Amino acid sequence: MAIPTRPLRVLRAIEKFIAPLSPPVFAFESSIGSTPFRILISVLLSARTQDPVTGKAAARLFAAASTPEAMARLPLARVSRLIYPVGFYRTKARHILAICAILQRSGKFPASLDEMLALPGIGRKSANLVLALAFGVPAIAVDTHVFRISRRLGWAVGTTPAEVQRELERIFPRNSWTQVNPVLVGFGQTVCRPLHPKCGACVLKRSCPSFEAN
Repeated sequence: MAIPTRPLRVLRAIEKFIAPLSPPVFAFESSIGSTPFRILISVLLSARTQDPVTGKAAARLFAAASTPEAMARLPLARVSRLIYPVGFYRTKARHILAICAILQRSGKFPASLDEMLALPGIGRKSANLVLALAFGVPAIAVDTHVFRISRRLGWAVGTTPAEVQRELERIFPRNSWTQVNPVLVGFGQTVCRPLHPKCGACVLKRSCPSFEAN
């Protein structure tokens, strides 16, 4: 079956439209560094947290300890203080120290979906995002923005992130999978918001199936 090209054209139109709006996700992804460890910890911190808050918390944490070995030596209370006020900061502090201990013992960095999912605090969305950002692995990370917008655009009807991920993988060429998350997250942060979306100003207002409803 041929891969539909229209969703990819729409994604490109969205990307061009939101670029001048400087979505926080673009700044976040450019600020978290290029090493797999920094990307992993930054992505863990980003769950249920706004990108600017995540960026500052990650900067404080990595200023205190830049390697798994150094970070593992930090007391739990200090890690908690450094990453506050990210969402669930106490739980994330425990997960960070547990991950550092695992990385120390294994001597290698996880580079597959199954290995990522075995880490404390790392779910499917986070695992896919780390694989995409750290290793360039084709992966679609479905967070709340991607889930909501994919359904609004009629690209997916699934009721779980895993179902939506599979639907998106079917309609986008594999070499574009890593672009789906940042573009749709940026779109959700600036225009296609959860509440009061800016439909009247949207580049897709003439073709979006949810335009009339909103």
